[in-house]
Amino acid sequence: MPKKQKFPHLIGSKWTAVQETFGWRHFVVVNRKNEGELVFAEIKAACDDSVRFWLNAKALKRQSLWLPGWKTLTEM
Repeated sequence: MPKKQKFPHLIGSKWTAVQETFGWRHFVVVNRKNEGELVFAEIKAACDDSVRFWLNAKALKRQSLWLPGWKTLTEM
């Protein structure tokens, strides 16, 4: 039986950073990379294609850092 993929719907998901990150709050996952047991997500700023970085996908589960979807400041 094949192993269940971690974070199966990662690509295309939208996230809001609780604190501004590289000057932006809204991001989209554009790529994923499996490194052994770890899963990394490449995310880019929704309004600036030049702002891209990789992070451990587990960090997206920390509500103190990231919120799923795009949230307004009042929703946060």
